[in-house]
Amino acid sequence: MPAGRLPGRKAATAAPEAPPIRLGYIDYLNCLPVYFGIEQGAVELDVTVQKGPPSALNRAFREGRLDVTPVSSIEYARHAADCVIIPGLSISADGRVASILLFHRRPLEELDGRPVALTASSATSVVLTRIILELRYGVRPAYRVAPPDLDAMLAEHDAALLIGDDALLAAQAYPEIPHVDLGAEWKAFTGHPMVYALWVARRELAEADPAALRRVVRVFHASQEYAWDRRPEMVAEAVARRGLPPDVVDDYFDLIRHEFGPRYRRGLVAFYEYARRLGELDAVPPLRVWGEE
Repeated sequence: MPAGRLPGRKAATAAPEAPPIRLGYIDYLNCLPVYFGIEQGAVELDVTVQKGPPSALNRAFREGRLDVTPVSSIEYARHAADCVIIPGLSISADGRVASILLFHRRPLEELDGRPVALTASSATSVVLTRIILELRYGVRPAYRVAPPDLDAMLAEHDAALLIGDDALLAAQAYPEIPHVDLGAEWKAFTGHPMVYALWVARRELAEADPAALRRVVRVFHASQEYAWDRRPEMVAEAVARRGLPPDVVDDYFDLIRHEFGPRYRRGLVAFYEYARRLGELDAVPPLRVWGEE
């Protein structure tokens, strides 16, 4: 989606000539609790915003077109030298996540050598799928990247990975198709929570204008506080956007976590270690959290 401005007033403390922060926004409901207060104009931040799936924001950040954005956690590992992690903020789940789903036509144990479709929208979940199938179930499918359309994916593949709102909607539309929740699979396999995305800032922004980055961090946390204080309104907005049942949305907001404390950091490092074993990473990167360096 093209960039645009989020609703909200211009921060009184920002210098008039200062360019707005270029902010990324994963266009899934799992980001709504972080951005709801900003969207409603309840907190002040002068930004331009680019919405899109994780893969699009990953690319925009790599190409220097975003200053602060959520990125796939595997993307941080591959470009850790270029950015810093925003403290206390992630997209995570401690077990079942409901929006990282592998739909399958045959049991997972029978997928060795079989075609498996991986959504083009994801990066972290693609690696997670490999970890679960290859290291937990001991199978090596033939992976192919495909647009996130379950009908088309399963027409030519024995299993299909969907993420985010695509997964939530598909689970409602196709209850007859078996699926596994990869967050639950990860928890059963490792005992750790799973971190799917991190908010990061460009390293040069953190070094050149720490005051601007501090404003962004404060606004994110204030926006979240506003959202959870008005949870019924946030749920209603999510239902209006995606047409999901209110109980599904409410359950989903119970599952999604946005913290990044010690347990989640350990889970992320474990994910990176498994990714390295599969050749997805050359090394496990340090977690460079802004303000803790």
